[in-house]
Amino acid sequence: MSPNPRSDHGQQHDEPATSGGRTALFSRLTPGSERNLADTLRGERAGGVLLLVGAVVALVWANAWPAAYDAVSQTVVGPSALHLDLTLAQWATDGLLTVFFFVVGLELARELTVGELRHPATAAVPIVAAVGGMIVPAALYLSVNAGRAGGATEGWAVPTATDIAFAVAVLALVGRGLPPALRAFLLTLAVVDDLLAILVIGTVYTESLDLVALLGALACVGVFAWLVRRHRVNGWLLVPLGVAAWAALHASGVHATLAGVALGLVVPASPAATARAHGLAALPEQSLAERWEHRWRPLSAGFAVPVFALFAAGVAVSADVLADAVSDPVAQGVALGLVVGKPLGIVAATWAVATFTRARLAPGLGWGDVLGVGLVGGIGFTVSLLVAELAFGPGSPHDEHAVLAVLVASLLAAVTGGTVLAARGRRRLRTDPAGTASDPVPDEPDGHRQPHPSPPNG
Repeated sequence: MSPNPRSDHGQQHDEPATSGGRTALFSRLTPGSERNLADTLRGERAGGVLLLVGAVVALVWANAWPAAYDAVSQTVVGPSALHLDLTLAQWATDGLLTVFFFVVGLELARELTVGELRHPATAAVPIVAAVGGMIVPAALYLSVNAGRAGGATEGWAVPTATDIAFAVAVLALVGRGLPPALRAFLLTLAVVDDLLAILVIGTVYTESLDLVALLGALACVGVFAWLVRRHRVNGWLLVPLGVAAWAALHASGVHATLAGVALGLVVPASPAATARAHGLAALPEQSLAERWEHRWRPLSAGFAVPVFALFAAGVAVSADVLADAVSDPVAQGVALGLVVGKPLGIVAATWAVATFTRARLAPGLGWGDVLGVGLVGGIGFTVSLLVAELAFGPGSPHDEHAVLAVLVASLLAAVTGGTVLAARGRRRLRTDPAGTASDPVPDEPDGHRQPHPSPPNG
């Protein structure tokens, strides 16, 4: 790579790849984007493993020592005067998961500013695929639960989410021989999927609204944005302001985790915006959003999400519970939506874009690759468990059955999607042993990462 990647590769970063007048879907990445993707994959791979460990520990603990698990989960901590006397399980859901959504907000800011989502031609593909991957699972769920009493239809959004940590972890394990652009498509699709899930949580599952508290939360976010964009402020000094925004949003009735998204979205996500915010004469190698993402991701993937899984996945499993879950249309709809609806919606939406627009699949990519990504997209965990809790109430029979369905369906999606993608990768390696067609993601040691070049636009 040249000493000045911005001047040599700026056009490659700034414009979507085209071929013959048509935009290429999943086009190959520039070297800087590949390094950025490799860094993300390594972090998400570790996060996926820790997330799995948290879920397994929760299942073992809840079934081997249920009284102890319930006692810890229901331990109340926090000041009652501020209405923050929450159980540890609630702190994990409303508090720790905010860190996860803050990282999601930073990812969205970067994608919308300097990433794939800044170009309508390339943004349309993952957006349409994510929408298809949301509509079809929801429709399948409602087809199973339509007309049923007991609030069963409230869970229509449970099978619509993709867990980015698990999905990317599976892709990292079986992705040898697959092109990096396909992996980038999954990441972008999962980010858009998270955005859609955030909109659903904020609009559908908000039962009451305190406008004064909501305005207070918006004011905190506004001050946060003003400080982070116009003043040279130490990042840690902004934490109390972020906590105030979270507390106000919690009091408003809107799910408090959305404060993390709002705060992440207002952080400068391009080098030019970062230079303006900090009064720098030259463009920095990384934007503020990218630096913060690298700082906060270990806390999110290594602690916040696994602890959430520890308290969310602890359901009792017995012959009677399994029999009830299998016969419960809620569990049936969730499993059907994740295992069948997700890949069907993603593949169908991508096919529609490739058939009825000027976009097409990049050379060397087939519909088997898209099917594999669609199957992996059926791994729903973090957001699916959160939505199940919001829809049915924590600990309710429907909630427990939905949790079991999410766990089983996610395992099936991981196995089937991983199998398809591994077969595709092996096929490519047989026809191209040198890997020139797939350009596997470079596996640089963490201590030897190079700065990630960013586009020069602000």
